[in-house]
Amino acid sequence: MSGEILINMTPMETRVAVVENGVLQEAWIERDQCRGIVSNIYMGKVVRVLPGMQAAFVDIGQSRTAFIHAHELMPAGHPGQEAAPIRTLVHEGQALVVQVIKDPMGTKGARLTTELSIPSRYLVYMPGAAYTGVSQRIEDEMERERLRNMVNAQASARDGLVGGFIIRTAAEGVDEQSLAADMQFLLRLWRKIEVARRETKAPAVLYEDLALPTRTLRDVMREGIERIRIDSRENHDRLRDFARELMPALESRIEYYPGERPLFDLFSVEDELQRALERRADLKSGGYLIIDQTEAMTTIDVNTGAFVGHRNLEETIFKTNLEAATAIARQLRLRNLGGIIIIDFIDMLDSDHQRQVLRVLEKALERDYARTRLSGVTELGLVQMTRKRTRESLEHVLCEACPVCKGRGTLKTPETVCYEIFREIMREERAYSPETYLVMAAQSVVDRLHEEESTAVADLESFIGKTIRFQVEQHYCQEQYDIVLM
Repeated sequence: MSGEILINMTPMETRVAVVENGVLQEAWIERDQCRGIVSNIYMGKVVRVLPGMQAAFVDIGQSRTAFIHAHELMPAGHPGQEAAPIRTLVHEGQALVVQVIKDPMGTKGARLTTELSIPSRYLVYMPGAAYTGVSQRIEDEMERERLRNMVNAQASARDGLVGGFIIRTAAEGVDEQSLAADMQFLLRLWRKIEVARRETKAPAVLYEDLALPTRTLRDVMREGIERIRIDSRENHDRLRDFARELMPALESRIEYYPGERPLFDLFSVEDELQRALERRADLKSGGYLIIDQTEAMTTIDVNTGAFVGHRNLEETIFKTNLEAATAIARQLRLRNLGGIIIIDFIDMLDSDHQRQVLRVLEKALERDYARTRLSGVTELGLVQMTRKRTRESLEHVLCEACPVCKGRGTLKTPETVCYEIFREIMREERAYSPETYLVMAAQSVVDRLHEEESTAVADLESFIGKTIRFQVEQHYCQEQYDIVLM
């Protein structure tokens, strides 16, 4: 599978797109005023302890206080252990070294942990751990053992080393020298953080994760990515310097793009980003997905649409669901959807068809950089899954709730607004009994009052014995109106 990474940079915004076989698969957008803080390490100050929630609020210098649960204050290596009472772990005013594991989202502040981890290309260093782990995506047992032995040997050779390591998927096949260089880099970085911790007062940042372009190089590069194109000369040089020091095999793949055609117009990336903001995602067969994000979860509904198949209904449904399974995995990555996800595939009578669709979905999810967990088909025919969410979805980064419908997604019909106006006039008549009424409303509402509702208006004028006049306000939305007493 051939692919490339496109990096579009302006003074205020950085955008990264991962394209595979000419199709956009993933996108990240970072702006100076709202840059993500996941993986940043802070010297925080506990400002409030909540025993009833087993949690505490911590000031890390952001506009909103961050949140830490008692489980995230537990020592590493005790994931199943019940958390001690929060007041025995922290107290108000206490300084605390914490790391952000989830960006602020909506009205919620950042989520924190005291179990620190610092990633590099091949390793993740955990100062508070005492073990060596290997990424589950490295499946070959002999390779897992080889990597573990090399890392343990390098760790043993460093006197006084405290902490553990996780071997990342990218380490598969690398030599001991590369792992040793990675380990040396991480330990040097950790010593700088410790010095900053001793010299800094809370709240303050101790370590900031890499900027989006270099973070992409470190975390997203994988087999099949043939080149990285960036349209900023300055940042191209900076990216090559980073690669030369830590990832020399990738330096030759980084290219400066000087073309007059905007970089994101290649492979129709701009068009794909626009489509990723729509509720409906079309399938090639003629079927489509309906994707709805809510506060609690994301729901995905699969429909056959215009696809009628060639054999029978069951075969049509099966083929639509197979195509949808692959498309869903791509949409999750592209839109960066996380948390609980409910998929409503079209009902299949054949249990073997159900298993095949699930296998296709599982296979497609293997390419996802985020951790996913998939359940079987429920009694209602739904597929439940979770996808780790650390940053806002593409929609939440690029959009805000509609000021007209307030995020509801629908508007009251002109007819409904007309009858609201009638009821409001009746209330005003009982309270004030003015000489006449002036109704200011949107064009569509006034048109209906003059036409379909003209009889109702005449009856109301007769009932209250007053004249009602109407005035179009071009800047009013369909639900907005004012009644002026004259």
